[in-house]
Amino acid sequence: MRNLSEDILKKYLMGECSEKELTEISTWIKESDEHACQLFRMEEIYQLGKVNSYANELRMDLAEKRLYKRIKQESNKQLKILRMYQRMKYAAIITVVLLLGGGAGYWFYQNETDMLVATANKGIVEEVTLPDGTKVWLNNSATLKYPRKFSDTERNVYLEGEAYFKVTRNPQQPFIVESDAMRVRVLGTVFNFKCDKNSQIAEATLIEGEIEVKGKQNEGQIILAPGQRAELNKGSGRLIVKQVEAKLDAVWHDDLIPFEQADIFTITKALERFYDVKIILSPDIRSDKTYSGVLKKKSNIESVLQSLQNAIPINYKIVGSNIFISSDNK
Repeated sequence: MRNLSEDILKKYLMGECSEKELTEISTWIKESDEHACQLFRMEEIYQLGKVNSYANELRMDLAEKRLYKRIKQESNKQLKILRMYQRMKYAAIITVVLLLGGGAGYWFYQNETDMLVATANKGIVEEVTLPDGTKVWLNNSATLKYPRKFSDTERNVYLEGEAYFKVTRNPQQPFIVESDAMRVRVLGTVFNFKCDKNSQIAEATLIEGEIEVKGKQNEGQIILAPGQRAELNKGSGRLIVKQVEAKLDAVWHDDLIPFEQADIFTITKALERFYDVKIILSPDIRSDKTYSGVLKKKSNIESVLQSLQNAIPINYKIVGSNIFISSDNK
């Protein structure tokens, strides 16, 4: 049983074969299943050698079985075998790429339906640019599935977890985000979408533009205006709308906490949410004064309180997870 030269195999794996060499490889594959298996494993090593920790052995085995079946079906059609194998090297082999440069914290792979999957590492926020130019920030282990190329009529993606979307406007091609509980349809806008399998509530918060929200099973249907959040109870199917400080729902994507004409009660409620603390305000705190600006989210609440003191005359005392704030009447 003859072997191909190392030079031809190397050129094939790198996509540099001539027509004559491709024909030779096709003939070699046709000679035996063992040849097909050998070439399959070579491609597996070539494509996944740098990220073996992400290889899914079960999916590899299933893809390989399908490959052998197709090769046998086409065994009397030499050139057709080659074309089929060329297609399958992109569709059947799970290609996983770990982005290492610049501290990137997400990875993606191509599955068997030509979908790409991006996943943020735990504790990391990562930005993904979709084929239409839409930008998506993935939060803390969120997963986004999207096609290599959108259809001519719709731009469909699937989300698990939390993501911040800045959608490129295209009235002729609506952008649709699906999850296990909620569906959001937009033309071009900015919004935050959260649908975690571990949470009973799915929510979409509109920051700019307009979005249509409804349950996966068509529960309810509402058009949100900026500053509104839609919350869907997965158990009851009840969809409600709340007026919120929309930008505060998306602080995680850039670590900036914006306030516009906010009083001290609004500001401290936001800090409670971000740092999982309880803030108790002294009766001498004035509620009639408002503040506008941006706080940088920091690693601990005390650093933020120190920054807050530069704009608001307050004193604070931290006792465990409780924070007592009083007015500084100097």
